[in-house]
Amino acid sequence: MKVALSWLKHFLDTDASVEEIARTLNAIGLEVEGVEDPAEKLAGFRIARVLTAARHPDADKLQVLTVDTGEGDPLQVVCGAPNARAGLVGVLGLPGAVVPANGMVLKKSAIRGAESNGMMCSTRELELGDDHDGIIELPEDAPVGTPFAEYRGADPVIDIAITPNRPDCMGVEGIARDLAAAGIGTFKPHRAEHQAGSFPCPVEIRTDDPAGCPAFYGRVIRGVSNGASPDWMQSRLIAAGQRPISALVDITNYVMLAFGRPAHAYDLARLSGAVVARKARDGESVTALNGKEYTLDPTMTVIADDAGVHDIAGIMGGEHSGCTETTRDVLLEVAFFDPEHIAATGRKLGLTSDARSRFERGVDPQFLDPGLDILTDLVLRICGGEASEIVRAGAPPVAKKVVAYDPTLAATLGGVVIAEDEQRRTLEALGFTVDRNWNVTVPGWRPDVDGAPDIVEEVVRIHGLDRIESVPLPRPAGVARPTATAAQKLERRVRRAAAARGAHEAVTWSFLPQAEAAHFILRQAKDGRTMGENATAQTDGAMGDPASAHAEPVEAGALAQAWTLANPISEDMKIMRPSLLPGLLMAARRNLDRGAAGLRLFELGRRYLRAPDGASDERLTLGLVLAGEKTPRGWASGKAQSFDAYDAKAEALALLAAAGAPVENLQVMQEAGPQFHPGQSATLRLGPKTVLARFGMLHPATLKAFDIDAPVAAVELFLDAIPVRKAAGGPSTGLRTSFARAAYAPPALQAVTRDFAFLVPAETPAGDMVRAVKGADKASIVAARVFDDFRGAGVPEGRKSLAIEVVLQPIDKSFTDAELKAISDRIVAAAAKLGAELRG
Repeated sequence: MKVALSWLKHFLDTDASVEEIARTLNAIGLEVEGVEDPAEKLAGFRIARVLTAARHPDADKLQVLTVDTGEGDPLQVVCGAPNARAGLVGVLGLPGAVVPANGMVLKKSAIRGAESNGMMCSTRELELGDDHDGIIELPEDAPVGTPFAEYRGADPVIDIAITPNRPDCMGVEGIARDLAAAGIGTFKPHRAEHQAGSFPCPVEIRTDDPAGCPAFYGRVIRGVSNGASPDWMQSRLIAAGQRPISALVDITNYVMLAFGRPAHAYDLARLSGAVVARKARDGESVTALNGKEYTLDPTMTVIADDAGVHDIAGIMGGEHSGCTETTRDVLLEVAFFDPEHIAATGRKLGLTSDARSRFERGVDPQFLDPGLDILTDLVLRICGGEASEIVRAGAPPVAKKVVAYDPTLAATLGGVVIAEDEQRRTLEALGFTVDRNWNVTVPGWRPDVDGAPDIVEEVVRIHGLDRIESVPLPRPAGVARPTATAAQKLERRVRRAAAARGAHEAVTWSFLPQAEAAHFILRQAKDGRTMGENATAQTDGAMGDPASAHAEPVEAGALAQAWTLANPISEDMKIMRPSLLPGLLMAARRNLDRGAAGLRLFELGRRYLRAPDGASDERLTLGLVLAGEKTPRGWASGKAQSFDAYDAKAEALALLAAAGAPVENLQVMQEAGPQFHPGQSATLRLGPKTVLARFGMLHPATLKAFDIDAPVAAVELFLDAIPVRKAAGGPSTGLRTSFARAAYAPPALQAVTRDFAFLVPAETPAGDMVRAVKGADKASIVAARVFDDFRGAGVPEGRKSLAIEVVLQPIDKSFTDAELKAISDRIVAAAAKLGAELRG
């Protein structure tokens, strides 16, 4: 709920600053979501007088104005408002000011060849109303040159999150009461004098539904003039997020926001016969103020006359009986509606409103007469007219609620010692009455207070929630301390690593449309195994291995491996996701369609497949997509650079390393699946069957299926396939152990580096060569990497030259020349097994 500071001070006599008020609200349990200072939005706008106005030489609807800003020479401004004229005093936005309505930054410019040094502003442009027919007209004596925010009055707006158990704070008066109880000023409740009425009410008012509407009060005011509401009322409504409409409508909204008490005004000329609160008849309908038609049923309470339904009671009024500028006689209604009936009706119709949010939480049943008095007073003062006598149909449920309270509960339940005198003062300031035996009578505006613990809450929060010391609960003997599981630790580690590498975490639905799901499921291989099934783990249904390279995407009707929901949220959410990539691709498409140049999105979650025996096969997976531009165009880089398969490989290796996988032992093999480009993708495996990841550029057909025009690289990590490490000093525990780094112990002797250049068949993977070289002498070789791949002059056709750097680490003593030669010979021999020969 948004509350302007001046409106709050209407009920609270205080000199406290807005910052102090916000701190106090947080301390007493009314969380402040933000404080908005309108003066900041109006910076750069000042009061100015139009000195001359002449027709623009090149535009019939524009005028060239000379404007006095109160400082220096007059400025020239081009303006298209029909009311712009010499002598008008308005609001000028100077160059550099930001127009609140659209965020446009004003600057000096030429409009149809005429210089313009700012903009004369309308009410809508400054978000002060809806008027856009002309520029703002201020009184002639408005001080020219004064900042408009200073002239208008800077009124900060506090945005407060009201919890469902505090219906009393759904009105400004209730918030002011709480602040006064907390010591921020003096509470000033507002009540209006009772108007007896000068003639009988000409309309019959009754309630035929005492369960849904126990009490229905009303009166007629005739001879009203329904123009615009006063500026002070409009400014408070605008600050609260309400749009001013007319005086009568604004008055009812004002009473609702000020006192938390919804009310309604009917145009008497549009009613026929008695006005009755009753149950709706089956099939009745009403067009509400939001322009939508609602079909009603007999469980719903309505306000109707002889012609039919006018209101969905307690939720929203009808279009055809609302007040307009021609309204002369008005029926005012203040009623009490049962909260459960209101909530049930609102849920059935899917209709929310400010009135519903208050009635379903419970309004003060004792406020019907005071509320009607306030409503009458405002209408008579603003719109004029003559009031009738009041008709009271039914009676509100005003049963007295008394709670037996023990002041020591503040310490035992609330954890803070508060003196009895302070507790009594707090409760009385909040509107409770306390007798000498600590029997506490609950006011009607606090339906949330039922017992002694609720009284403790009131005392403690006004004392200050920030003053309650944090005390850990005692731990009973034998209760184990909480620990994260190995899987949870793995997820945290990988999630942090992905975010640290610049990827943004996405959370997508676990359900997919059928077409997108089918694209990421493969047929079973001829040998009966699902794609990706291996000795260690069954990976995603879209994963492949050499024995099943013939697999193809299934048709939409062949989703045998997928889980189809019997009762989906919608038709587009009926298949449990077999992979995380479809959801990420759909998220990438939405962002690319909205102008995002480059994206790095990842998600950590479960994928769902149907095991061969029909059981659920739920697997932990990480998906990552790199879409669009890797680097934007620039003077140094030239054209924008897109992501490629090597970027995806780097991400896959880095994230597997963070997960604790033995990346130094991984093999790069083909067959990443038909969703990937066959020449720009691969898998990372431990041995030929255990697939830990697949990566690469997505196939153009996949991008077309997801309606993506930009190139996309993707990674899918199968975290459940990472082998389990044995716990230190014993057999495997069946859980992944913590992959803490070993203590840093640098070798005592200097490492030796040797370079080798081999001529190898062009089709030989460089990774195979590196593994062969490293395996030549596992005790001495600690690292090997390719640093050059050359094909050209001097290299035979069908061959390539691979240069490999090998790092040798002596342990006990330095290598001798003979030992280095022996290691080199073993390296050459290992390479020769792959058809490589040392290049001369």
